[in-house]
Amino acid sequence: MHSEKFQLATVVSRPFDENTYIAWLKGRHECLIVDPGFEPDSVFDVIEQNGLTPAVILNTHGHADHISGNEAMKQRWPACPLAIGHGDAPKLTDPTLNLSAKYCLPLTSPPADIELREGKQFEAAGFVLDVYEIPGHSIGHVVLVWKAYNPVYVFGGDVLFAGSVGRTDFPDGSFAELAGGIHRKLFTLPDDAVVLSGHGPPTTIGQEKETNPFVGRPSGWEPG
Repeated sequence: MHSEKFQLATVVSRPFDENTYIAWLKGRHECLIVDPGFEPDSVFDVIEQNGLTPAVILNTHGHADHISGNEAMKQRWPACPLAIGHGDAPKLTDPTLNLSAKYCLPLTSPPADIELREGKQFEAAGFVLDVYEIPGHSIGHVVLVWKAYNPVYVFGGDVLFAGSVGRTDFPDGSFAELAGGIHRKLFTLPDDAVVLSGHGPPTTIGQEKETNPFVGRPSGWEPG
């Protein structure tokens, strides 16, 4: 995805079809790496082909498919900070908490260098990101919102998908918390805001408000 200012590449990692995003601004060489997954070599290829240098590794949450590439990123760029929501930071170093042990693929990540909190903006590579804490899929899940661009862009992780939402049947999951966070924090964004989800294609806030069967109008929700 490319525009006059905003450049975005997506790497889809098997076996969970997880989306890793590499984002940068035209004319700059620094980039964001969001949720590096199981195919770090493909991330390296994108960065090298575009002459980029990572400014930060961002994890929306601490589940294994979204953090599995952290170690490779840190080995390649040791000085690049790793950032995650404060509530999910313990999952980085615990295979039980990050669910990798559940799938017989125990893995750990380097610990967080930066713990993100709602109410504090995070700045890197020319992006100023608002941090929203939206638990329900994972207790410390954060969503990163870039409001300085038109349309607004949302690095949404596993909160809101095209036509679906993140699973809430994990040990720290809660559908009520997830739906409440989506309604209060995401559905108040402009309808044309683009959601870059952790799995599947991009969508927009307006599309999900109108058609999402779990949290949109078909579920009985109405804007209040």
